[in-house]
Amino acid sequence: MPEPVNGNSQRTSAIVKEKPKGRILEILAASTKLGLTSFGGPIAHLGYFREEYVKRRKWLDEKSYADLVALCQFLPGPASSQVGISIGIMRGGLLGGIASWCGFTLPSALALMIFAYALKNYDAGNAGWLHGLMIAAVVVVAQAVWGMARTLAPDRTRGTIAILTAIITLLWPSAYGQLILIAAAGLFGRFFLPKSELPETPRLGLPISRRTAAAAWIVFFGLLIGLPLLRQAVASHSLAVFDSFFRVGSLVFGGGHVVLPMLQAEVVPPGWLTDSQFLAGYGAAQAVPGPLFTFSAYLGTVMNGWQGALIALIAMFLPSFLLIAGSLPFWDAVRRRPNFQSVLKGINAAVVGILLAALFNPVWMNAIHTPYDFCLAVAAFGLLMLWKLPPWVVVLFSAAGGALIAYLS
Repeated sequence: MPEPVNGNSQRTSAIVKEKPKGRILEILAASTKLGLTSFGGPIAHLGYFREEYVKRRKWLDEKSYADLVALCQFLPGPASSQVGISIGIMRGGLLGGIASWCGFTLPSALALMIFAYALKNYDAGNAGWLHGLMIAAVVVVAQAVWGMARTLAPDRTRGTIAILTAIITLLWPSAYGQLILIAAAGLFGRFFLPKSELPETPRLGLPISRRTAAAAWIVFFGLLIGLPLLRQAVASHSLAVFDSFFRVGSLVFGGGHVVLPMLQAEVVPPGWLTDSQFLAGYGAAQAVPGPLFTFSAYLGTVMNGWQGALIALIAMFLPSFLLIAGSLPFWDAVRRRPNFQSVLKGINAAVVGILLAALFNPVWMNAIHTPYDFCLAVAAFGLLMLWKLPPWVVVLFSAAGGALIAYLS
């Protein structure tokens, strides 16, 4: 049993003990559903998560979810996967985090392994149903931006922060630029958003201790520094692959497509893959749900079968798990301080602006090209917002619509 993390530790620990045996299976089932239906990239994933975990299951409130998103925007690695891991940890401890990661990640990882074995030269780039999935992402992101804006940027000041952040993000497309904007918005919130306006912040109720968090940080930096040294001393292909993918997962900011050039630099020059194999896998990665970082499973399979896939996949996501486990207990304590609440108000408004910018580029620009695309997006948006259909139904509708458009074109 984890040791106490705060003044309410006994009550928190009791809650952990009283959790039903099926809690881990519940987390696994919910995350697997998302792993099978969450098309559209990391920004769309945040929309799916919000719909499933906040609105439908009510595992956490809107404010706590926004704070988790803000934290994961600061950390390197895949932000959507980190949010999922965080929610799993909050719900079921470290095992809950692992279950959440498995459910969200393994469906796409297995699909990409199959691609690597059987469909290496499959061209998914022009598939009509795939284009329909990209249109579904427009709808999901639009819903997420609207819902989060109403909660996190409801007044003139925070709305202005969101709009300015969106404008600057579009004109200055840089992952590090986003970090600077988030930090600037937090600084603005600290001095210009009065503490009296801030509501009481609920505890996250984390079932892990600060000692566990400190151990996670030690392991993270130990591997980040030690693996390259060990790689020089031990001639092992598996160790070299683990080091390369762990380093990419530890150092890439921006997630999603930002990871692709870093991975290419790691696997193509040493001769582990050819450029054509790499690009074929990239096309396949666009056709599956879940995080784009599961592209590592494809690369590992091409290099060394399922064993290589396992090594590459674990190495790619292990930094995210360690960073989240190491950050959450301290984050929960910091976010509850009145002054930092003002900072978070500014940060959350900036996150809304970043999501708004992402709605245009890359989501809208990559999906809406013709009046038919726009009509399909409007119809899907109506099904989601007016008819309240589940997101997975809207995804299937959009895929079928995209295939029909391609057939008629």
